[in-house]
Amino acid sequence: MACLVNSSAFAFSSSSFPYPTPTTLPIKNMPSKQDALRFPPAWKHRVTTRQTFSSDKLSPIKSMQVHEALPEGLKPELMPKHVAIILDGNRRWAKEKGLSAELGHLSGGRVIMNIAFLCNKWGVDVLSIFAFSTENWTRPKEEVDFLMGLFEEVVQTYMDEVTRYNVKISAIGDKSKLPEPLQELVATAEEKTRGNTGLHLLVALNYSGRYDIMQATKSIAGKVKDGIFQVEDINEILFEKELKTNCAEYPNPDLLIRTSGEQRISNFYLWQLAYTEIFFLKKKFPDFNEEDLIEALSSFQKRERRYGGNNT
Repeated sequence: MACLVNSSAFAFSSSSFPYPTPTTLPIKNMPSKQDALRFPPAWKHRVTTRQTFSSDKLSPIKSMQVHEALPEGLKPELMPKHVAIILDGNRRWAKEKGLSAELGHLSGGRVIMNIAFLCNKWGVDVLSIFAFSTENWTRPKEEVDFLMGLFEEVVQTYMDEVTRYNVKISAIGDKSKLPEPLQELVATAEEKTRGNTGLHLLVALNYSGRYDIMQATKSIAGKVKDGIFQVEDINEILFEKELKTNCAEYPNPDLLIRTSGEQRISNFYLWQLAYTEIFFLKKKFPDFNEEDLIEALSSFQKRERRYGGNNT
C-alpha cells in the first residue's frame, strides 16, 4: 500500500526498510530533504528504540549487547565482522524515473541508514560506506553542493537514532576539503559517539584507495625521517596502522557489496580488499532493501575463504 506525505502528490512505496523510497515525486512542491529523511518507519524487522530506551540518560551498552535474532538461514558464527558497500546507481535510478539526480541521492541517503541499523542489529561490527570519492568533485557543482548539504542533514537527522542504537561514527578521507559546516558536524558526531560500542560506521568522505595508500606512505616516510623508526621496521602491520581504516577494530572488510550491476571496486579500499569476498547486485542503490542485504550475507556465509592458502 502506498503511503502519503502531506498530500496525495507525494507517493511512497512500502518496503521492508524503515524509510520507504519514493516511487513518484513531482518536481513541484517537493517535500524538503528534512521531511523526507524523517518519513515514518515501515520496516519488517523493526527495532523499537523508543520503547526500549527511557527518556532518562541512555545506557546503550547494556541495552544493545544482545542482538536480535538473525533472519532465517543466517548463522551468527558466520556473520562478517566488516561489511563495505559501494552505493552505486543513485543518478541512474533517478533518471529512469524521470527524477533529478538530487532525488536519487536523497533516496540513497535513507537506504544508508537503514543498512546501518540492520547491521548493528544483526551483529556486524563494522560497516563502511563509500559516500563520496576524491573523483566525485568533478561532478556538476550543483550536484556536489547538494550532496554536501545532504550529508549535513543526514548527520543532523539521524544523530539521536545513532546514539540510541549505540553506533559509533568515524569519517575517513581528506576531511579538510569538505565545507566547514560539514567538517564541524562530522567532528561533533565523532566526538558524541566515540564511546559507543555497537556498530562502527565508517563513512568514506573525499576518500579513495590511492589517496589512503599515498597518505600512509608519506606518514611512514616522515616518521623514518624523524627517526621514529627505521626503514627495516616497515612491514604490512606497520603500514596498515597508517591507513585511515586503522580507526576500526576490524579494518579489512570481509564482504564488499556493490549495487547497480557494475563489477569494479572504483578506487575504494585498494589495500584493504585483498581477501574480501565481493557480492555484485544488479539493483541500483535506492532500490536496495533488507532482502538484498540478507542475500548478500547468505552468499558470504556459503563461501569458503582461503586467504590464498589451503582449505582450513
